[in-house]
Amino acid sequence: MSEYGRIGDQLMSIYRDLLAAFGPQNWWPGESPFEVCVGAILTQNTNWGNVEKAITNLRDRDLLSPEAIYRLPRESLAEIVQPAGYYNIKAGRLQNFVAFLVERFGGDLDAMFAEGLEVLRPLLLGIKGIGPETADSILLYAGRLPSFVVDVYTVRALTRHDIIDRDASYDEVRSLFMDHLPEDVGLYNQYHALWVALGKNYCKKTRPRCRECPLAKDLAECNVTIQ
Repeated sequence: MSEYGRIGDQLMSIYRDLLAAFGPQNWWPGESPFEVCVGAILTQNTNWGNVEKAITNLRDRDLLSPEAIYRLPRESLAEIVQPAGYYNIKAGRLQNFVAFLVERFGGDLDAMFAEGLEVLRPLLLGIKGIGPETADSILLYAGRLPSFVVDVYTVRALTRHDIIDRDASYDEVRSLFMDHLPEDVGLYNQYHALWVALGKNYCKKTRPRCRECPLAKDLAECNVTIQ
């Protein structure tokens, strides 16, 4: 048994199965850390294709920088990011983040991330509209800080295999990984992306493809009725 115990061994076994099935995912798409931050905020409750359209709108107008978004009227920003959906809300969330970045760190992402995980995560969570999944995506993918990202796909699969309780909180699920896996940015990055691949292709909300699932060897533990 590894130094991380039985749970760590189980999580690593699942990781290896998913990696063998889907291969490296090369997340997160973005040409710069700031673009990754913008994407993490805009991707809430929408698909990535629409987020890309919104980011392209910003880039084409030379607005993909903290200073430019900070100076932009919110109504104008909402119109530009409209493809991402909920555009008034998302424009507000994006400007809340940018105001934090500009007013506290002079718009310097390196200075922000230099605060470190334990200091910065609570600060991000204090920004209106930035929830745990968005904060952890910013920390992991833009800042390369070891903060595991939990999303609906992760929770769905873990619940169906009785690895977590149905009422487990976000932080409880996050701690499952962070307490039982090595503190490794690359591992956290890849594992989160692989859960998404599993959820989109097999462990779907309705009509899951359990028989073909890469985790089929654990099917006896799966509490989903096979379609």
